[in-house]
Amino acid sequence: MTKIAPRRPPGGSQLRADRTREAVLDETVRCVVEEGFAAASAKHIAERAGVTWGVVQYHFGDRDALLMAVVDRGFTEMLELLRSLPPPSPTQTHRKRVELVVHAAWQAFSSPTSRASLEILIGTRAMRDKRATRHLVELQRAITNLSGDIAEGLDSPHAAAIGDLIWATMRGLVITQLVMAGPMRNSRELTALVDVICSYLDRHGQTQCLPSTVTVRS
Repeated sequence: MTKIAPRRPPGGSQLRADRTREAVLDETVRCVVEEGFAAASAKHIAERAGVTWGVVQYHFGDRDALLMAVVDRGFTEMLELLRSLPPPSPTQTHRKRVELVVHAAWQAFSSPTSRASLEILIGTRAMRDKRATRHLVELQRAITNLSGDIAEGLDSPHAAAIGDLIWATMRGLVITQLVMAGPMRNSRELTALVDVICSYLDRHGQTQCLPSTVTVRS
């Protein structure tokens, strides 16, 4: 299938064009999150955004490019959030650090844009697209680097196991949200993840992951 390039004629207000582009992306995210990927047809997205399909083509080219723009935005937001977590503090308990890492990971994965991005990857050929694969690799690397903050005293295989556990749990919780109707509370699952990681650190590390009175929020 021949890709259609975005049609952006010279002139006009760049600011207005950028606002329209962001509005179409916002509405695509809402469409996927509220109605599911199957409802995100070219015509329906344009109708929801209050624009013509010609306007969408002007900014993105075609539906596939629009969906990948959502994926690009979602993964960029996730990476920025994960990388913005401050470094460990000397006064911070190990459990508190684990809670902050788990909470940051869940914030990154559970935002509407992130959920829409993951649903698009699941529902399209984009899962085999090189750009999408690169996004997933970068995201997993960011989580692995983050898990290194809480893996003090562990050798590489044990530290990597913590990153893999966080990665798998976040994906599983998001996929559960995608298939379940209505809002979900995941505080119990997130607290259980913190408990498992702390138990692992206590068993294989050199420090104790002390109990905390703070509950990880969903």
